[in-house]
Order: sequence, then C-alpha cells, then structure tokens
Amino acid sequence: MSLYESVRAVASASGSGPLDWDAAVDAAKEATPPGRLDLTPEMEAAYASDVRDARERVREVSGVHFAVPKTLEIQNRHHWMEANVPTFRRAFEPLEGQEVALPGVSNTVNTGTMAVALAFIARHVLGQYDPLLLADGDEHDLYFVHPNIVKAADTLDVDFQRFRRWIAFHEVTHAAEFGAAPWLSDFLGDRMRAGVSDLADAKVAKDAFRDLNVAMTAVEGYAELLMDEAFDDDYDDLRRKLDERRNRTNVSSLVGRLLGFQLKQKQYERGRAFFDDVVDARGIEAAARVWDGPDYLPTDAELDNPDAWLARIPRE
Repeated sequence: MSLYESVRAVASASGSGPLDWDAAVDAAKEATPPGRLDLTPEMEAAYASDVRDARERVREVSGVHFAVPKTLEIQNRHHWMEANVPTFRRAFEPLEGQEVALPGVSNTVNTGTMAVALAFIARHVLGQYDPLLLADGDEHDLYFVHPNIVKAADTLDVDFQRFRRWIAFHEVTHAAEFGAAPWLSDFLGDRMRAGVSDLADAKVAKDAFRDLNVAMTAVEGYAELLMDEAFDDDYDDLRRKLDERRNRTNVSSLVGRLLGFQLKQKQYERGRAFFDDVVDARGIEAAARVWDGPDYLPTDAELDNPDAWLARIPRE
C-alpha cells in the first residue's frame, strides 16, 4: 500500500492542531506485535535474488532502463513505522502551527488518529517502493515487511516463496515507473503537500487530492500491466486471493475504509482498464508515454476514455 493515500486520509480525518508524534508511535507499537524476523542467510539472499530477477525482466518487457537499490531492507512492523514516520511528519508540517480553540482535545484526537493509522498500515503493508516517503538520507528505499508477507501467504494458502517473489516483482515495477519519470516524485510530493496545506488553511483540497488520485491510478495501473508481462509464472490465483483479502479488509474494517483501501482497489482496476485499452490500440510502448512528463498523465476524464488521451498524445 502506498502512503500517499494514507497521508491524505489521515490529514483529512485528523482536523487541526499539533500532534504528539512520540506518543503516536509508542501507542501504535503497543497495539502492534512487531512480528518475527527469523531470517536465514538463504532467505535474505532469496529476497535479493527476486529483486535482481525482477529488475532484469521488467527492463526487458518495458524497454525502460532504471536502477533499483543496491541494498534492500527486510523489516518487521515496528521497523516499518520507524522508517516512515519522518515522512509523515514532513507531510503534516502545515498543520503544526495552527491555532485551535481546544488544543488539548485536538492534540488527543490527532495523536490517536495517527496511532491507529500507523498500527493498521503496519499490519497490512507487504512491500514498499515510495522514494518520496522515505526518511531523508535513508539508503534503503525498497522495503519488505517479512512478517506480513509470511502471514499473508499463510492466510491466502499460497506458497511463501512464490508469493514473496510476486511482491518483489510488483515493487520493482514501481521502481521502473519512477526511473522512467524522474519528475514523478516531485509531482506527487507537491500535490500531497498542497492538499495538506489547503486543509491547514481550512480549504477544500479537492484539486490537489484529485490530481494525486489520478497520478496514483496511473502508477498502479501501469504496474499491473508490467506485472502481467514480466512475472515468470501465472499468478491469477495470487491476484484473485489478494483481491479477496482486500475486499474482506474493506468490508470488515472501518479503519481500512478511512485509510483508502477501497480507493486503492479502484486505482488498480481503473488504471489497469485504461492501460489495457491503450496497449490494444498502440502497444505497450505507447503506455509508457504517460511518464514523458506531467502533461502526459491522463486526466480524470481520460482514465475512463483512453481514446481521448490517445488523441492528444502524438505518436513517436
């Protein structure tokens, strides 16, 4: 799960006023078992091998040259929180200086909201490649939350090694996208900060968050397209079972709905439908044109009308 949507959801829900980050993290950790990291050297090597294989295969099918981290971090749930909280803090800076009528109440609500969000995401995130959302100076920008991958494979009744490899391929497709579009991180970051700033000024952050949603729909849809082409095994069963897992989460958890799990599913489906139509019309090379620049991203309307996007994008 990307944190872009999560930042949006928590910012919208938490209102105004300061937030006690240390208390939020402590509460989230108290509510969340870290999970076991009983990794053998062979298991660590297998994660790295999956990433290398995915990089070569995605490069081959996409025609995009991109780098992936020379190192990757295999985390437990508490590690994931610690790695991502600095980014949440930067994203929420526009809210920090606000004056509120009931600062004590606001602080409590905001801190509690963040604690619940961190705990929920940390229990569900499987892998992460989100360059913007990492701590400054952190050399690790490809994360795998091992206890969640083990648990998900067991819950879905699928082979762990095959499932782990599939997650690695999915995260490497995101590396390909950011490699093909050097502007993408700044674009997403600007829109996210604009949305949070509008909320801080008591404005409706509709435009910024709409742009963010459209861009993330393209990101997830293109990743799905590359996965179909790159993964070295049929994975219909994995996709079906993971979709069922998401749907169960959405139905059973109010927190899941608030944090955008339903939105995430719609992004996969809507983005993939858009790119399927583009590929049918012009081939997979045309699909990569979305990364030529921000103006090449589809609009919200064009996501549902790929012909309109194709009509304004010149052929190479």
